[in-house]
Amino acid sequence: MTELPLAAVDRIIRKTAGVRVSESAAKELAVYLEEEGMKVAQQAAVLSKHAGRKTITDEDIRLALKK
Repeated sequence: MTELPLAAVDRIIRKTAGVRVSESAAKELAVYLEEEGMKVAQQAAVLSKHAGRKTITDEDIRLALKK
């Protein structure tokens, strides 16, 4: 089970593709987004720690996404 609500993932797909979405498709995208999000969060945590902070900022996320 993912942390992301399937209804939100379903809306993202429908807004982009304009078609109906199966529950299994929404689950697959949710799993992928969560995995990628965790990778970004881990990299952002490294950047935050390197900067001497305990708080991850939006700039840390942006920098992590560039890598």
